[in-house]
Amino acid sequence: MRILLLGTAAGGGFPQWNCRAPTSLKAWQGDPAAPQRTQASIAVSRDGAAWTLINASPDLRAQIMANPALWPAQAWPGEGLRHSPIADVVLTGGEIDFITGLLSLREGHRFALHGTAETLGTIDANPIFGALPAERVPRRPIALDVPFEVAGGVTVTAFDVAGKVPLYLEGAGNDLTGRKGTTIGLEITDDTRRVVFVPGCAAIDEALRRRIDGADLLLFDGTLWQDDEMILLGASAKTGYRMGHVSMSGPDGTMARLADLSIGRRIFIHINTTNPALVDGTSQRAAATAAGWHVPVDGEEIHL
Repeated sequence: MRILLLGTAAGGGFPQWNCRAPTSLKAWQGDPAAPQRTQASIAVSRDGAAWTLINASPDLRAQIMANPALWPAQAWPGEGLRHSPIADVVLTGGEIDFITGLLSLREGHRFALHGTAETLGTIDANPIFGALPAERVPRRPIALDVPFEVAGGVTVTAFDVAGKVPLYLEGAGNDLTGRKGTTIGLEITDDTRRVVFVPGCAAIDEALRRRIDGADLLLFDGTLWQDDEMILLGASAKTGYRMGHVSMSGPDGTMARLADLSIGRRIFIHINTTNPALVDGTSQRAAATAAGWHVPVDGEEIHL
């Protein structure tokens, strides 16, 4: 199985367009210890010919340009002027940084769009996504814990995780945590390997620990280093938990809660512009590395 890390930062990218946090300033200044990153998305394939996108970030066009495996084939019989190896898109939620890139896929290409009923309902309720008509981009509802096949020879199984409704749906009469299926993780498998992808997660319970245990690769929510990070910086009044994200550090953080599990490779993804672990040479990066976690940059490719 091949996994392309198209983007590794949280919503807004790194540096976020209007951020002057110490981490972001290093990126603005071109510090090699703080390379710029786009918003989180991956692509997966077993055969290397057809690919499935997992989430469609606002930076999708730039991500395609940076990854030749996703370029149109030079010659493709019967396709005329249009071709793309992207055949499926799977959404893990309706957040802006997960769905906006769909609008970059509007120029006549056919692909299947997979999401829970909650996520697809959000898309169908917004007329701008009519640019992706269902007769060309069929909606394929995801049922939790029911495997389905996608392009590239891999199988995907969705499962519920703790999270919250997208920011733009807060205060609209919605329960903040949303209904079951509002936030999901994915198991991505071929005949021999299992990848677990969880770009957003508010808490790690025993069910999630059991799901992750034994994975060959874990790509997990790394939004904040500590729960009150945004408050301490004066960037927001919200904790990480209130934003729907478990933190990397602390007794209830990801590193501590998953430390005893058998996991082949541990990689943080969806990392916020304020998170000091983004910067090489910091004590936070060193602590993550010592705990067995990798903080990636865009464009890394993983072969399993």
